[in-house]
Amino acid sequence: MIGLVGKKIGMTRIFNKKGISIPVTVIQIFKNRVVQVKNTPQNVCNTIQITTSSIKKNKKINKSIIGHYKKHGVTPGIGLWEFKNLDNTKFYEGQNIGVDIFNDINKVDITGISKGKGFAGTVKRWNFSMQDASHGNSLSHRAPGSIGQNQTPGRVFKGKKMSGHLGNHKVTIQNLKIVKINIKKELIIIKGSIPGFCGNNVIIRQSVKNI
Repeated sequence: MIGLVGKKIGMTRIFNKKGISIPVTVIQIFKNRVVQVKNTPQNVCNTIQITTSSIKKNKKINKSIIGHYKKHGVTPGIGLWEFKNLDNTKFYEGQNIGVDIFNDINKVDITGISKGKGFAGTVKRWNFSMQDASHGNSLSHRAPGSIGQNQTPGRVFKGKKMSGHLGNHKVTIQNLKIVKINIKKELIIIKGSIPGFCGNNVIIRQSVKNI
């Protein structure tokens, strides 16, 4: 099954029949349009190319991209995404795909760009413990400590957990439960949190694990 591209609206909470508060994330899925259907010999790598929303001014995108949309007779959108799909017979260029395709699905995987938090130390980035706040400790409360060994191997191993850029990575959270779908308002309500700022685009797919 292909995925859909939606916009993260924000988080709120709902109450179930027992009065228990459930934290949820609201995602708005504007009609996704099929731009191109790609078929390969023996269905090795069939893909569906989709876009979402619409761009009011064509000057915001390259002429080559505008030509691509015109070739397939589709209104230009805010981006292009491709999804692998073995059976492309159900899709055609210009087709609108809505949130209703998740009606019979309980859990989804959501991919987004996590919040960028700039340069961070090891305590914040890797959850390291701090050193003593007293007992003669000066200026080393949040220092990472030793990073190497002895003369052998005499170097720092690659991948060592150290200070660096935190966030702004492509993150996928699996097995998120669908709480509610509002077809009229094009909303899908997911239990828990998802990566990214409010207003960011996220990709929603049927859960791979199906747990």
